[in-house]
Amino acid sequence: MTVEPPGMAEVRAAASRLAGVAVRTPLLNFPWLDERLGGRVFLKAETFQRTGSFKFRGAWNRLVQLPEGARARGVVAFSSGNHAQGVAEAARLLGIPATLVMPGDAPGIKQAATRALGAEVVLYERGRESREAIAARLAGERGATLVPAFDDPDVIAGQGTAGLEIAEDLTALGLVPDIAVTCAGGGGLTAGCALALCDVFPEIAVFTAEPAACDDHRRSFISGQRERNAEEGGSICDALLAPMPGELTFAINARLCRGGFAVSDAEVRATMRLAFERLKLVLEPGGAVALAALLHRVGDLDGRMAVATLSGGNVDPVLFADCLTPPAAAD
Repeated sequence: MTVEPPGMAEVRAAASRLAGVAVRTPLLNFPWLDERLGGRVFLKAETFQRTGSFKFRGAWNRLVQLPEGARARGVVAFSSGNHAQGVAEAARLLGIPATLVMPGDAPGIKQAATRALGAEVVLYERGRESREAIAARLAGERGATLVPAFDDPDVIAGQGTAGLEIAEDLTALGLVPDIAVTCAGGGGLTAGCALALCDVFPEIAVFTAEPAACDDHRRSFISGQRERNAEEGGSICDALLAPMPGELTFAINARLCRGGFAVSDAEVRATMRLAFERLKLVLEPGGAVALAALLHRVGDLDGRMAVATLSGGNVDPVLFADCLTPPAAAD
C-alpha cells in the first residue's frame, strides 16, 4: 500500500496533539552571533525539548494515535539514541511497553536515559547486524507496532511542529526569514519544518546540514535520487548516521529544499565549543551541524535573516569535554 507524505494539515493536527505535552522550545537570538554573521540569526533550541531533542514530537504524534489494542502490545523502534528516548518517553506517558534497538556504540548517556524511561534496550553491532531486521523480528514476535525514526507520515508531521513554532514566533515579531538550515539524518525534521516554513514563508530557502562523511542529502539533491552513504558511521555526529534519506522525507525535501551543506567533524567540534563559550548552550555533535553550516558554509549573511535548528543536546560528557578543548597549535 502506497503511503502518502503528510502535508500542512497534518502538521497542524500534530500541533494540536502535542499542545500541553511537548515543550514549546524557545527561538533564541544572540547579538554576538548576528554581528559574527552580518545579519539576524535565530536558533530553534530543541535541546530544551523533552528528552533533549526534537524526536519526542514525532514519537508522541505517532504513539498517541495508536488504538488501545495496539498500545497493549507495545511498540518497537530502532535508533542511535534520540528517537529511542523520544519513543521511550512518549510510551512512558501513555503507559505503552517500549523496546528500543540501539547500536552498542551509541553514547552511554543515551542508552542509560532510554532505560531510565522504562524501555527495554536491545543492543546490536553496527555494521555487522541489521537493526531493521532485529526490530522487525521483535515486532513480529510480540505483535508490537514498529515506530520508524523518520520515514513515517505521523513522525514527519510531529517534527514539523518545530517549524510551525518557528513560523509563528517570527510572524509574531513581524519578521520574514530568508534562510533556514536544519540538521538532517533521515530527513524527518527537515521535511516537517520545510512543510511549515515554506507554507508560511513561500520565498524561504531551506537547506539541510550533515556531517561530511554522511552527506547523502546533499548528494541526493544534486543527483535527483536518493543516494546511499558509502559506510555506516565515520562521524562523531552519532544522531545523523542514517544510511540514506527516507523515501517519504526525500519526496518532500527534494521539492522544498534548495540544497544541502556538509561540514567536517572539526567544524562541528569548533561550533560546539563556540556555542558553549559564547552562547552558553550545550549541543551534541548532530545538534550542532546546522549552526556549523551557517558559520562555515553560509558565512556572511549580508543583512539577511537565517534560522537554524539546534536539534539535540544529548552529548557524551567525555566527548563534550574533548570538544571544549581547543586544538593544539601547529608547530
